[in-house]
Amino acid sequence: MSNLISQALYLNYLENPNPDDFGASVASFLHYLQKATAIFLTGEDSSKTRAVCTLLHGNEPSGIQAVFDYLKAKTTPRFDTLFIIGSVQAASTNPLFSQRMLAGKRDLNRCFRAPYYDQQGQIAKAILDLLKEVKPECLIDIHNTSGSGPSFGVAITEDANHIAITSLFTNDLIVTDLRLGALMEQSEENMITVTIECGGAQDRSSQIIAHEGLHRYLSAERVMADVNGQYPINIFHNPIRLETKNQGEVAYAEAPYDDAVITLPEQAYKFNYGMLTSDEFIGYLNPNGFAQLTAIDHLGNERLDEFFEMREGKLFCRHPIKVFMMTTNPFIAKTDCLFYFIGNS
Repeated sequence: MSNLISQALYLNYLENPNPDDFGASVASFLHYLQKATAIFLTGEDSSKTRAVCTLLHGNEPSGIQAVFDYLKAKTTPRFDTLFIIGSVQAASTNPLFSQRMLAGKRDLNRCFRAPYYDQQGQIAKAILDLLKEVKPECLIDIHNTSGSGPSFGVAITEDANHIAITSLFTNDLIVTDLRLGALMEQSEENMITVTIECGGAQDRSSQIIAHEGLHRYLSAERVMADVNGQYPINIFHNPIRLETKNQGEVAYAEAPYDDAVITLPEQAYKFNYGMLTSDEFIGYLNPNGFAQLTAIDHLGNERLDEFFEMREGKLFCRHPIKVFMMTTNPFIAKTDCLFYFIGNS
């Protein structure tokens, strides 16, 4: 299958490699890979292929740890398997798993749509070209959430197959019409794709979810929906992103920072658990802070005033909301978003 790679400049390709060459740790494995890499394993049955992607963000270790453990165990998957490991160089930057992407580079998981004008875009295009050649039965993309929190799946399609695959890892599925250039948007190209958010990078449960889910996915005779299958999945639709305009500064402290649009609690990740009520303040706003926030939905409508208000210099939600992906990383908060939320206005 080595002839499938036409852009080796951007993507290494390994076929049935010897796991003994990887070293004894994920750090040595990353050093061995050097850059974005695809690994193909021959399964017990070559009638179809399943695909796994991970490490599109260099600060999300659960997926790569699960893949490394699986490879080192020398397990033969039920079917042929394609592993794709994305931001190897960012993950390898000391301290290990501290960088979402390299300085000055785009977020790789925002590059899976044209134009592919830079190095990150070319890596994404090489990955897409390979997937189109291999034509896997389905693809899972394993991530960590940007803050501590429960696991969930994300897909752009709500059907029995996406729900069944999600159920191998978690009980919650977000279905979104938002398009950001993420890998999961390949479901629009008839490639069944589910993003698995395992929980926070430091959460012990995240590693267990990634490890056990990966084994279920690769050992199962069937991962697509069974006509008689029961999948107890909670489904949430079209979360909205709360962002600062023009990448306004975000701080985390127990008292307000004057230079920050909003100052969130140091343990803001706790908002990821349960519902956030209208009487619990979210963070301190500077005098013009509310006007520097935006919450645009998947249709392009500004929804900030529907869901949020400022009271005595603090941000509150008007109605109970469910929060996902609340981060405590100020760089991610200002360059991506503060959090996603779902609620009824």
